[in-house]
Amino acid sequence: MTNKKKKTIFVHGKFEVLHPGHLRLLKFAKESGTFLEVGVYADSMGKYFVPEDLRLEALMASIFVDKAFILDVLPEEYIRKNKPDIVVKGNEHENMFNPESEILKEYGGKLIFSSGDSRFSSIELLRAELNAIDLSSIKKPQEFCDRHTFDYQELKQILNRFEGIKTIVIGDTIIDEYIACEALGMSQEDPTIVVTPLLSEKFLGGAGIVAAHTKGLGATVSFFTVLGCDDAAGYAKEKLKEYGINSFCYPDDTRPTNLKQRFRVGNKTMLRVNQLKQHHISIEIQTEILKDIEKELKDAHVLIFSDFSYGCLPQRMINEILSLGEKYGLIMSADSQSSSQNGDISRFNNMTLVTPTEREIRLAVDDFESGLIVISDKLKAKANPQNIFITLAAEGVIINRYTSKDEFFTDRLPAMNQNPKDVAGAGDSMLATASLALAAGANIWQASYLSSIAAACQVSRVGNLPLTKEDIHKELSL
Repeated sequence: MTNKKKKTIFVHGKFEVLHPGHLRLLKFAKESGTFLEVGVYADSMGKYFVPEDLRLEALMASIFVDKAFILDVLPEEYIRKNKPDIVVKGNEHENMFNPESEILKEYGGKLIFSSGDSRFSSIELLRAELNAIDLSSIKKPQEFCDRHTFDYQELKQILNRFEGIKTIVIGDTIIDEYIACEALGMSQEDPTIVVTPLLSEKFLGGAGIVAAHTKGLGATVSFFTVLGCDDAAGYAKEKLKEYGINSFCYPDDTRPTNLKQRFRVGNKTMLRVNQLKQHHISIEIQTEILKDIEKELKDAHVLIFSDFSYGCLPQRMINEILSLGEKYGLIMSADSQSSSQNGDISRFNNMTLVTPTEREIRLAVDDFESGLIVISDKLKAKANPQNIFITLAAEGVIINRYTSKDEFFTDRLPAMNQNPKDVAGAGDSMLATASLALAAGANIWQASYLSSIAAACQVSRVGNLPLTKEDIHKELSL
């Protein structure tokens, strides 16, 4: 069987502001063949307000474009050399002289014109939704501070002590891809919503974003994870390097790099697609990790487990790392997520802090009827954590503190952001911030307050971008 020949489409232009007209043209062009190449005029070819690298970046984010590049020769020269099957231009060029026409005729190429349809939002508005932080929706409860006798100045001082705390993060890396779509309406054949993808943005997620938050907050980070042997692994390594994280990435050709795709319309996720495998990593990879991580743990202050139950943390390896953490006297924290899979937070024994959701703690203790304090006590009896944050989404977090004298203290913080854009990264930012706060000398009430602010900042935008110390300082100054 022979493969169908790839049909290449070529579009060229300035693309100073990627507006809806451009998107309509690109969509039409992509539908005309199989591979869309876009040439962005180089700065040397004219006078432009927007530099060529920014104009290129905007094109590369489009879901329609397979390849975008800086075009530093005349379009007809590129066409003569590369012979695309089709060249697409806007309708406004149809009655003008088009130098591409004669060249295309020489080898049987086509020149077609289109203005496309008119169902698109501005790509700049979509990108703004992905990246902007809206701090105006964050409300901080002063009564909690009064109850536990601390103020914002003390929190700022704790935050400043994050600098240089050596932290080890280990767990499953996830690549989060957000695909912004335009809703076209309801299918006439069945009750299905029809959308057109416009813009794709990728983010480092899972344990990777926990490491990135920790680094952004001022700590020194060594990150241990397992990746597939694919393009997503290359993206993960590139982002880890960009964020300045000392990463130990172990290749595993039996699994893909975990990829979660979210298809969004407006500010709502309509569909999520997970591409992953959940089997445990091999004994050989576990042995490599244990050998490398012990060297890093010797002079570390904090050990964070970020478990998504995708196979990166087998129990045997967890137990050996926990023994090392206890040996070196580290602050140890863990989260074992069970949103679309079954995790078990009780796998992590003798932790300084665990941050399960209500569902995760009920799964761990197999109790779906008792009250929150009862299930917290059951987790204490089973895994012996010193502090438990039960995260309750829009209802906030319950903080349970157990002391060596068998004393028990509890309090609750409401969710500080009642208008979140994307709740997916709240737990990761809370875990990272609370862990560092405890290492910096905070008590559990100060740590819970700082980490709740961090979570509120994180859910104020779409997509996983690393928090910075400045984000939290800014909120504490409002």
